[in-house]
Amino acid sequence: MTGPAAPGGEYAVVVPTLGRPTLGVCLRALAEADGPGPARVVVVDDRPDPAGAPLTAAVPPSLRTRTLVVPGGARGPAAARNAGWRAAGDVPWIVFLDDDVVPGPTWADDLALDLAGAGVATAGITARIEVPLPADRPPTDWERTTAGLAAARWITADMAYRRRALEAVGGFDERFRRAFREDADLALRVLDAGWTLSEGRRTTAHPVRQAGRWVSVRLQAGNADDVLMTRLHGRGWWRRAGAPRGRLPAHLAVTAAGLAAVAGALSGRPAVAAAGAVGWLAGTTEFALARILPGPRTRDEVVTMALTSALIPPAAAWHWLRGQLVHRAAPPRSARRSGGPAPERRRRGQGKRTDRGAAV
Repeated sequence: MTGPAAPGGEYAVVVPTLGRPTLGVCLRALAEADGPGPARVVVVDDRPDPAGAPLTAAVPPSLRTRTLVVPGGARGPAAARNAGWRAAGDVPWIVFLDDDVVPGPTWADDLALDLAGAGVATAGITARIEVPLPADRPPTDWERTTAGLAAARWITADMAYRRRALEAVGGFDERFRRAFREDADLALRVLDAGWTLSEGRRTTAHPVRQAGRWVSVRLQAGNADDVLMTRLHGRGWWRRAGAPRGRLPAHLAVTAAGLAAVAGALSGRPAVAAAGAVGWLAGTTEFALARILPGPRTRDEVVTMALTSALIPPAAAWHWLRGQLVHRAAPPRSARRSGGPAPERRRRGQGKRTDRGAAV
């Protein structure tokens, strides 16, 4: 990587982190990429207890004079990214990277071309995300879930935003406490403000990180965030964001069947209990097979799918209900044009509006 870009194409890189070992891999790839380097790198230390090893140890020597470590407060990635871009100095572009991605060897050169080609109305430019999968066997359920990031829209694993657009819409909504939907929310607000989003040419790899047996159950917490998205953007946000609807209706039905089976048994109504049990078993079996058959079908994978397929529906239902309660008073966002590029400038802009949407 060469020195910082020319003033018109200057950018800062913001990397929120929980101190995972992948941070060093990400920063080394950034330092080694061909092309003009960032004016500043802001590493946001979002660890609950930041008293551990200093994160500066993960910063390559060539980036140390340009790197700033700021506290994130352990309030989630949306708040961490806000802290990062606001600390990045007065540069025109902010590039958000996750701490577990690996920028490609020509990443900086390709980014320079992305920024140079941005029209005056272009607020953000996505990267092309690649998820390496094993070549010698079918991917596991978790690997397939991660692979979905390659098709995710507006994913902040590698997303460049114009500082002026971030300022106009107030940055990320810090009510999104997980790495889920905060990117789609920001993108929809930017589009509502009259900007456009485009797809870039730079490529970034997103390796599949290690995860425990119960990761798919923990991910159901995102159903509460989907409730918030509906409150803010209306029921049509799925289509606008190009986000998959998932299996929530089926999960609610399977959970209701299971509750009916329990209630029927407790109330001495065997017919109700039997009908509920059959519905629960059929739904759970279908869900488990849908996850097992595309995978490697190893013993460990089959056991994991069987156990988690029984737990995911009630977990999804619980988080959906929790979201209904927590976000019941969230007012809808009104489509705003204030803060965006002026109409005459939008007509001249070359930014391509590509409704690319949320991750996972």
